[in-house]
Amino acid sequence: MRTRTGARLGQYAALLAYLAFLALPFFWLVSTAFKSPRELGSAHPTWIPRDPTPANFRQAFDEQPLLHAALNSLLAALGAAVIAVLIGTPMAYVVARRRTALSRAATGWVVVSQAFPFVLVIIPLFLVLKSLRLIDSLAGLILVYVVWALPFALWMLTGYVRAVPAELEEAAAVDGAGRLRTLVSVTAPLLAPGIVATALFAFVTAWNEFFFALVLLKTPEKQTLPVVLTHFIGAEGALDLGPLAAAASLATLPSLVVFALIQRRITSGMLAGAVKS
Repeated sequence: MRTRTGARLGQYAALLAYLAFLALPFFWLVSTAFKSPRELGSAHPTWIPRDPTPANFRQAFDEQPLLHAALNSLLAALGAAVIAVLIGTPMAYVVARRRTALSRAATGWVVVSQAFPFVLVIIPLFLVLKSLRLIDSLAGLILVYVVWALPFALWMLTGYVRAVPAELEEAAAVDGAGRLRTLVSVTAPLLAPGIVATALFAFVTAWNEFFFALVLLKTPEKQTLPVVLTHFIGAEGALDLGPLAAAASLATLPSLVVFALIQRRITSGMLAGAVKS
C-alpha cells in the first residue's frame, strides 16, 4: 500500500513539474508585459511586477496595427481550417473504406510529407503562386496553409473513419442511400469530434505560422500577426521588450481560448480515433 501511494505521489509530482514547465514561459511573458521600462532594464528581474502598468499594451497598439493583423490571421486560420476539413473528410473516407495498394501508398506519402522542412518547399510554392498571381494575397496564403495541413488532416481523419462501424453504412445502403448521402448523413455526424480536433489543429497551425507569411506577404496591410510582431525589433536588433511581450501575450490568447472551449471534444475525439471496431 505504501509503495502504491508513493508511486502515485511521484506521478502527481512529475505531472505538476511538467505543468509548471509548460506554464513558465507564458507566465514570464505576461509578467514582462506588465512591467515598467525601469523594471525591464533592471539587473535583477522579478517574477511579479513591482508596479504593474498597462502602458505596454497601449504602446503596442499605438505602434503597430495589431487588430488589423489579428483579423488577417483569423481569416487565414479559419479559411485554412474549414477548407482542410471539407477536403480532408471525403478523402479520409475513401482511404479508410477502400483499402487498396493505392490508398496504402497515399497514406505512406502523407506520413513522409510531414518530414519536409519549410525551406525545401518554399521556392516551388512561390513559383506556383506567382504563376497563379496569388503572391501577396491572403487567398494564396490560405492555399499554402491548406496544402500544409491536408496531409495531417487526412492521416488523422482516416483513423476516425475506421473507428465508425461499417455496418451503419451498410444499413444506410440497404435503405437506398448513396455514398455521398451516407457520408453526409451517417458518417459525418459520428466524425464530429475528429473533425473538430482536426480543424483545431489546422487553425492553431495557421494562426501561429510565421515563415510562409513572411515570404509571401509583402504589403503591410496584408501581413498576419506573427509577422507584425517582428516589427517591434529594430533594424539594429534593438528590442522593444515591453510592447513586444504585451502583443505576444495577446497573440497567444485565441489558441488558449479555443483549447479551453472544446477541450472535452478534442479528448473524446482522440480516444475515438484510437479505437478500432
